[in-house]
Amino acid sequence: MLKLTSLSSCAGCAAKLPQHALTEVLHDLPQFNNPNLLVGSATADDAGVFRIDRARALVQTVDFFTPIVDDPFWFGQIAATNAISDIYAMGGRPLTSLNLLGIPADKIGPAVVKQILRGGVEKAKEADCVVLGGHTIRSPEPIYGMSVTGLVSPRRMLTNARARAGDLLVLTKPLGTGIVTTGIKRRLASGAIAKKTIALMCRLNSVGAELAEAKLIRAAVDITGFGLLGHLAAMCLSSHVSAEISFAAVPAIDREIFSLIEKECVPGGSRQNLETANQRVDWNATPENHRVLLTDPQTSGGLLLCVPQKSLARVLQVLKRNRTAAQAIIGRITRRGDPLIRVVT
Repeated sequence: MLKLTSLSSCAGCAAKLPQHALTEVLHDLPQFNNPNLLVGSATADDAGVFRIDRARALVQTVDFFTPIVDDPFWFGQIAATNAISDIYAMGGRPLTSLNLLGIPADKIGPAVVKQILRGGVEKAKEADCVVLGGHTIRSPEPIYGMSVTGLVSPRRMLTNARARAGDLLVLTKPLGTGIVTTGIKRRLASGAIAKKTIALMCRLNSVGAELAEAKLIRAAVDITGFGLLGHLAAMCLSSHVSAEISFAAVPAIDREIFSLIEKECVPGGSRQNLETANQRVDWNATPENHRVLLTDPQTSGGLLLCVPQKSLARVLQVLKRNRTAAQAIIGRITRRGDPLIRVVT
């Protein structure tokens, strides 16, 4: 049986361009001066937001990547979950989506394509998101994802630019998907951790919309290809704040993660993320394997929430009721200073 991951040079959100390279490219593009453009590319947020009227705004995103697992159905599920997550990270509810599919037609037949699309459609249905259609092309490597449109109230939307000193940082999924999926590809990960990680990547981040609608959190971002520290850095830069992270409080998928790191199951995207982080982070005495986890490119990762102290108890109640994979208080937002992020043990 053909292994989908054998057809890709890099997998999942680790396939992203390096964060510094993307920033350089976007910096010189023309900007749009439109009063209804509430969130554009300037703050490197999860999605764009365009106001329709006083009560409603469109949230729009697009996300696709190469296979992160070999099973086509699970590939479809993970890719759709990952794309839809951007809407939830902005506090919105998904409405519609369009499939984006690229296939090496000489290597992948219609039966596999059908399973990829079925996985995506079933996950979209779970999110109450209607799949309107899509577009397919021939491609040297398989790619799949979605363009997703949602709705949000302009007064309740979340962005990565509203964090404030004193906010607590809460993470809703453990880290390590990039390490585990690299281990799966190299046949070094156990069946138990592989199963746990795939299930984790298929879990919707719908709690983001509920928290935004209740006005319980100030800012949010979903953790994907730039790793925890990369997305936190973007939030700090956009909000003109700094942050402190306690590594001991950061959840990993399983203790096996660290043995996989020792076996060099580290995706290329992690090395790029670590290089960028070294310019922004005071690591103190953080060991190398911990640094790898904090910069591991996540695929369909959790939400990082900025929670005012007064809302913490209610936020944790909502997370527990929604059975999020984690409800970890991993750090706090501080006043802007140097370094941008400080990691303590």
